[in-house]
Amino acid sequence: MDNREISRRLFMIKSCEAAGYGWLLSNMPEILAAQEHAHRAAQSEAPVKFEFFTPEQASEVEAIAAQIIPTDDTPGAREARVIYFIDRALMTFATGERAPLLKGLKQLRSKVKKRFKTAKSFSGLSSEQQIELLKAIEKSQFFEIIRTLTIMGMFANSEYGGNYNQIGWKLIGFEDQFFFRPPFGFYDRDYQSNQ
Repeated sequence: MDNREISRRLFMIKSCEAAGYGWLLSNMPEILAAQEHAHRAAQSEAPVKFEFFTPEQASEVEAIAAQIIPTDDTPGAREARVIYFIDRALMTFATGERAPLLKGLKQLRSKVKKRFKTAKSFSGLSSEQQIELLKAIEKSQFFEIIRTLTIMGMFANSEYGGNYNQIGWKLIGFEDQFFFRPPFGFYDRDYQSNQ
């Protein structure tokens, strides 16, 4: 491999990184607004009104999110209240995802009625039935949108919502500290002991 090939690869990698950072920076106010909305929803004792979803739509999306990050021996997406983050995201930085999401909800409703004749909604199905349907649509744009927003809401800064009571952070072992005390890693352990 010659240096030109390495340079082209490095250029492509750096270009992709820059594009990602550019998207984050250009959407940062909307992302922060979504987190703030979710934070208010999480802190409120009264039920918070949804800005985008109808209550029925919110119930369906929350049921999907609860299958993406389920509750088992640890809390999941439902306990982290990611539905409020998703709702606000669709009003701010993810407005382009509204049409495919609504279309996907409609298609999901028809799949539920077709496959389970007596069922009225996805959220009313058993967990096994929900998983069966989600496996059938897991490669769709609709599922990808909800999966992405669920993960964002699960691990967002809990001060801004979505990650209620730092559920997501506890799940991955993240400690929210304003500063870290030495030693910061094995490589500077000896530095501390030799002084």
